[in-house]
Amino acid sequence: MNTDLLKKLCETPGVPGHEERVRALITAETEGLFDEVTVDPMGSLLCRRDAKKKGAPKVMLLCHMDEIGFMVSHVSDKGFVYLQPVGGFDPRNLFSRRVLVCTDQGDLKGVMNPGGKPIHISSPEDRKKVPEVTEFFVDLGMGAKAKDVVKVGDYVVMDEPFLEMGDKFVSKALDNRIACWLGIEAIRALGKKGRGAEIHVAFTCQEEVGLRGARTASYAIKPDIGLGIDTTLACDTPGIPEEMATTRQGQGFGLHVRDSSFIADKALVAEIEALAIKKKIPYQRTMLAAGGQDGAAAQQAAAGARAVGIVVGTRYIHTVTEMVEKSDLQAALDILVAYLGEF
Repeated sequence: MNTDLLKKLCETPGVPGHEERVRALITAETEGLFDEVTVDPMGSLLCRRDAKKKGAPKVMLLCHMDEIGFMVSHVSDKGFVYLQPVGGFDPRNLFSRRVLVCTDQGDLKGVMNPGGKPIHISSPEDRKKVPEVTEFFVDLGMGAKAKDVVKVGDYVVMDEPFLEMGDKFVSKALDNRIACWLGIEAIRALGKKGRGAEIHVAFTCQEEVGLRGARTASYAIKPDIGLGIDTTLACDTPGIPEEMATTRQGQGFGLHVRDSSFIADKALVAEIEALAIKKKIPYQRTMLAAGGQDGAAAQQAAAGARAVGIVVGTRYIHTVTEMVEKSDLQAALDILVAYLGEF
């Protein structure tokens, strides 16, 4: 398993609308794997692998590059950096975080905290309150000098390292650098197989703010089959009812049937399920009550496409401690290679 690549992908900053550093990494990593590589006007990286014959079906893998983060909305005279979120954060997970403020001149280390009184001078009622996301600010330790180097529109990501912990990977941005990793490694592993289909791997932008890059990419490609590659919840942890677990780690990749953005093609679900059983690849069917993913954009583009999700169950999602099981990630890779190899 190419752990080094996954580490580099996760640790490279890139929030919605600012995916250029992730895109550059993927471009370098995929050199020679595709017949054509282009960047569309929104910033998605569109990679095509030609079929042997004209008129072959178009299969599209949608792998979004962006991670949740923030954009700078204001820098005060005292140098405190105020933010607007790009992506869904639970403010309970934002206290006392180390961050990177990414500017045109380079990355600056900072700390994030909410406004308000520290524990020594706060009342019991104060300590019960959970601040809104917009109440958090970044302190760069620079005082007023911060106004000279940080501008509105710069972006902020969490500053945490990628870790291997036993049978798990832990990192910020596993959602959705996992998909970027899968898109690269699946084509690498496919080799000469799968030339019966025209395969498109779209490393899309701005998924976390509404599947935006996937929509434009899907309209351009007009796939026959769309595979939304993503993370999903693994709520197999204390305090969550069994029926809300979504997936359980160690039980294989997630065959994503439904979320609030799409309902998967029934025949395609059955086809991939049968292939997983035949190849003895562990899997679990999964549905998500809320949230969406890029497979929906492929399904709804132009005249439409058959679509399904291939997902990896992730604990503590949308935090800096996102956690996946190595065997589940391997199962997702195995089913993608097996499915694409059937063409």
